[in-house]
Order: sequence, then C-alpha cells, then structure tokens
Amino acid sequence: MIRRLFWLILGAALGISGYRRVTAAARAIMPAPRAREVARFAGDVREGMDIYRQRQLEASRPALEGRTDHEEDGR
Repeated sequence: MIRRLFWLILGAALGISGYRRVTAAARAIMPAPRAREVARFAGDVREGMDIYRQRQLEASRPALEGRTDHEEDGR
C-alpha cells in the first residue's frame, strides 16, 4: 500500500512539473496574443452577435404580424 502511494505521489509530481515545463516552452515559442488583438476579436464577436440577433428578430416579425387571437371571427 505504501509503495502504491509513493508511485502515485511521484507520478503526480512528475506530471505537474512536466506540464509546467511544456507550458513554459509553448509560451516561449508562441507568445500570448496581445490585448489589442483580443479586443478586436471581442468586437468581432459582439458584431456577429448583433447581426444574428437582428436576423432572428426580422425572422420572427412576419409570423407575429399576421396572427390574430380570434381567427374564427376575424378579430
């Protein structure tokens, strides 16, 4: 039981240290995106969401305009 615990702790420690080294190497090779690029991307996403929302509103309007609550008596 103690041997299993030893190997579990050793594996966790090696895994964490390996992950940190790989992450550091990846950041050195590919630097993180700059704040301006992130802001531009966020602006593009907002614009796309606005376009989508506008299209959804336009698609739902014709169905609501011709509808009446009392179809049998024409009101």
